Amino acid sequence: MSGSIHITEGALAALIGLTAHEIPGVVGMAPANLREGIQRVLGRAQSRDGVVIGREGAGSKENAAGRYTADLYVVVAYGVSIPTVANNIVERVEHVVRSQAGIELAATRVHAVGVSHA
Repeated sequence: MSGSIHITEGALAALIGLTAHEIPGVVGMAPANLREGIQRVLGRAQSRDGVVIGREGAGSKENAAGRYTADLYVVVAYGVSIPTVANNIVERVEHVVRSQAGIELAATRVHAVGVSHA
């Protein structure tokens, strides 16, 4: 029996968003664009909010499909070490995506866009 599995970018973003929420020091995710901001105001926040999935190297000879990249826009708790939280996010997200989705991310970038009292 053979087949293939396709993981959508939306599912990948949701997996990444849920993983980031588990990291100590992360208060929440910030809207990555205007559309997300409007959805949040309207009460439709989702687990993938604050996560932007991109492609690196699409069309190259080595990997015609390209590899995924992830940009996470996070709000961290006041008083935490932002570099430590960011490193923890990168390590955990890359591990979870590799182990649960079978995908190796080409790049994982964390953008600390806010600080809040938890």
